[in-house]
Amino acid sequence: MAVTFTDMPVDLLRAYRPSLVEPAGFDDFWSETLATARDAARPASLTPVEAPVTALSVHDLTFTGFAGDEIRGWVVRPHGDDVLPAVIEYIGYGGGRGLPGEKLSWAAAGYVHVIMDTRGQGSTWSTGDTPDPHGSAAAFPGVMTRGILDPRDYYYRRLYTDAARLVDVVRELPGVDPSRVAVTGGSQGGALSIAAAALSGGAVAAVMPDVPFLCDIPNAIVRTPSAPFTEITRYLAVHRDDAERALHTLSHIDGAILARRISAPAYFSVGFMDDVVLPSGVFAAFHALTSDDAAIEEYTYNGHEGGGHRHWMKQVAWLDARFGR
Repeated sequence: MAVTFTDMPVDLLRAYRPSLVEPAGFDDFWSETLATARDAARPASLTPVEAPVTALSVHDLTFTGFAGDEIRGWVVRPHGDDVLPAVIEYIGYGGGRGLPGEKLSWAAAGYVHVIMDTRGQGSTWSTGDTPDPHGSAAAFPGVMTRGILDPRDYYYRRLYTDAARLVDVVRELPGVDPSRVAVTGGSQGGALSIAAAALSGGAVAAVMPDVPFLCDIPNAIVRTPSAPFTEITRYLAVHRDDAERALHTLSHIDGAILARRISAPAYFSVGFMDDVVLPSGVFAAFHALTSDDAAIEEYTYNGHEGGGHRHWMKQVAWLDARFGR
């Protein structure tokens, strides 16, 4: 493990509340973006998948996200017509939705489990099937700097819109209770769960970000020793005069700003030895919540892997309690 210490003393982490300034027109930016995506939306489709998994139902999902682009996903659920709560899972950096039946745990726990593919990713550690058809000016390898000089062109504007649009879609799926839809994910998936909860107008009933990425970005890009935040520092080391424009763009997708718009029950996790997502960023987002019901699970001796399956077991118990199961 690359580091063996927290990025600041634990007592300071537990009180960390950075003064992040929202860009002018922040809410209008996102409401207009989502309105445009919804205007371009087409009906979602579900196609049964023949897979080795027979104890659960597996469907291939296609829905429309940013600008009406087609996004892929999986829907895994117990067999039958029961109306069930749903858990939407977003994937970490570089990964995609994976193979059919690769993720089964939430469905095995009695939920409709929806896994969103990640546009333009899915070739680093798990497979993906969704291209990102939008171009970019000069960028450092990876997705962190694609379109970074203008918030309207930035990659994460598209990905956050996909995440929020999926909430709309899942609430309309047959066999889903629209009042009990939760979002979760680790790292980038945690950032997407924060974004989906913040941008969905109260449609998300619970949010469970694990070691969430893209929070407290001005601090993270100068202090995080590991990729992918270093993509931004490498880019700015060459584009020396563009830091102000880049930081303005990044303020539109900062999870510690978006979290101010979350009032749903929230259950975070943080690894104190994390050198990919600094603990300070996780606490910055956690402390920005307006939720009356919020908790953070601390893993003192873990890095970016967080609490692993043990934390998932805690998530199930936490969500069961809030969804009356």
